[in-house]
Amino acid sequence: MSVDQARLARLVQNEADMAFKRRVRLMFDALNLQPTDRVLDAGCGRGFFMKYVTELAPCKLTGVDLDFEHLEIALAQNRARGASVAQSFIDPLPFADATFDKIIFSEVLEHLPDDWGGLLELKRVLKPGGLIFLTVPNHNYPFWWDPINKTLEAVFHTHIQNGTFAGIWANHERLYYPDEIKALVTRAGFEIRAFFPILHYCFPFAHNLVYGLGKPLFEKGMLPQNMRAAADRFGGEQAPTSALNPVRLGLNLFNWIDQFNDNLDEKNSFMINALVLRKP
Repeated sequence: MSVDQARLARLVQNEADMAFKRRVRLMFDALNLQPTDRVLDAGCGRGFFMKYVTELAPCKLTGVDLDFEHLEIALAQNRARGASVAQSFIDPLPFADATFDKIIFSEVLEHLPDDWGGLLELKRVLKPGGLIFLTVPNHNYPFWWDPINKTLEAVFHTHIQNGTFAGIWANHERLYYPDEIKALVTRAGFEIRAFFPILHYCFPFAHNLVYGLGKPLFEKGMLPQNMRAAADRFGGEQAPTSALNPVRLGLNLFNWIDQFNDNLDEKNSFMINALVLRKP
């Protein structure tokens, strides 16, 4: 079904992660969600993808995650529009074979100790002919997105995986080069319908600023109310519009830079490998 692009733009206007904004838009284009579709958000976290789906493309939506506190937030944001959640590992999932028409699996595979097992489990619960929107971080990521880890990898062959300076490696088991993720999903038996590189141009230290600094300040309630309102990822439609709001100034700068990320190719470094997969 066609998605209201103007409303989507309002819903994501507080989003500071430009790669996430692009993932949301691409997900709707890739999956073409229908009201009768049974859809799984595998690794739904706090329910941001679920929020946009329930608002713009209502369907039979279920989110799963292992973190109970995250699921409580996801359910509170999406219960009114019929979405459900379940606490579960990705492998195994608590669903019968061939349950879902479409699956959102974004920035999750890199967290799994057994990525192969996770892919096979998603394939099990997906109907024949069903689609998966899959994204994973690219190992050849832009230098300015995470200069600290990029330098550590190049010079010392190591990286920071936890804490404020973890950057793109935060709690990840691995990153994927494009050829690696393509080979993995093909070996698991999926057809690759499309591949998209996401985000090359970015503000320096973007990951550290958004997730290492901004996210903790927001979650701990340490931002002034006007800045908090402009940083609330669930509150895009109620966002303050003052151009002098410090968060809004930052978002405007990020958005200006992001305009140059249209029409990337795989020859550049980029942030995210995005794939549309089909189960034969």
